[in-house]
Amino acid sequence: MDRREIAAALAYIGRLDPRTIRTITGEASAQVDQWQELLDDVPFATGHGWDVREAIRSHILDSPYPILPVDIARRWHTHRRDRLDRHTDPTPAVDPDDPAAWRAELLRTRKAVAVGTAPPSTHRQITGGGPPRDVEERLREVGSCIPPAVRAELTRYRPALAAREVADPSGAPDALGVRCEWCHAPVGVPCRRRKTGPDGAVRGSAVRAVPHPSRVDRAAALPAV
Repeated sequence: MDRREIAAALAYIGRLDPRTIRTITGEASAQVDQWQELLDDVPFATGHGWDVREAIRSHILDSPYPILPVDIARRWHTHRRDRLDRHTDPTPAVDPDDPAAWRAELLRTRKAVAVGTAPPSTHRQITGGGPPRDVEERLREVGSCIPPAVRAELTRYRPALAAREVADPSGAPDALGVRCEWCHAPVGVPCRRRKTGPDGAVRGSAVRAVPHPSRVDRAAALPAV
């Protein structure tokens, strides 16, 4: 800030906190000189989030002590550090085989972000939202994110689910849409073949390629949707 901006900042402080007002001409001039020397590298305002009046107002609201130039300088350095922490160096537009020009452009970009003349480049941040629209449109056209050739190869490893997928468009009852009362398989889970020992305890189970007949009958008895 130059002397004119320092004088404007001091006038704003005096309006909010009359304790800081200097009425004697010599004292007022000395105060401007002191503040200008300490805040020479602090801007009055930038186009990207910094305004010395906001820093002054925040200090007066938060602290019972009169504001000092070092309080403003610390807030500016914190603001500057936060901007640089959120900045990701964009790829320079110069020839990558020219390391001097490459480094110079990176330094210019960082300096612009630090002094507030340019916003931080955060293009590598994780963003929210769903998939792009073109991805959703493609899935609607294809019908599934699994290509048909891959789905055919997986059929032998997942016969029950494959049968369910075939039955769905054909209008046949979806046996996996209901709970199996025989093996207690929940909805969507294939039936299992239970192996019991002489004492009646279950010794193991294996996935059935087809649902139990009672499950198929139960699904067929449901009203059509």
